[in-house]
Amino acid sequence: MSRFLNVLRSWLVMVSVIAMGNTVQSFRDHSFLSEKLYTGTPEFVNGLQARTFGIWTLLSSIIRCACAIDIQNRTLYHITLWTFVLALGHFLSEAFIYKTAPLTIGVMAPLLVASFSIIGMLIGFQCFPEIQEETGARQKKRN
Repeated sequence: MSRFLNVLRSWLVMVSVIAMGNTVQSFRDHSFLSEKLYTGTPEFVNGLQARTFGIWTLLSSIIRCACAIDIQNRTLYHITLWTFVLALGHFLSEAFIYKTAPLTIGVMAPLLVASFSIIGMLIGFQCFPEIQEETGARQKKRN
């Protein structure tokens, strides 16, 4: 396994652990979301929305941790990449379309994490040539 994939695995574990902390915070006190993320319209944040956000964050955390464990699983790798794309899309739309999350440090942090993660995972695709060759060999045998 390449050195880059090992660094990416560590990054995914770190992001996953942080997300688990955010999950706990979302369940413990929903004011966390109105004070740190959705400061544009804090009246929209309630317990149900916070728990939904917490479950979404927990699911993303589990997927990212599973990818870190089995980073050569291409399907899991793609799903993990999509968790970051969805997070980026969510926070960008909340900031620029719905205007519920102004660009504070609480919003910039997930935007940066998602952006760097997407870039890192796209670069990580270059570390999979041996898997692509195996797939090509299997397809040749079928033909």
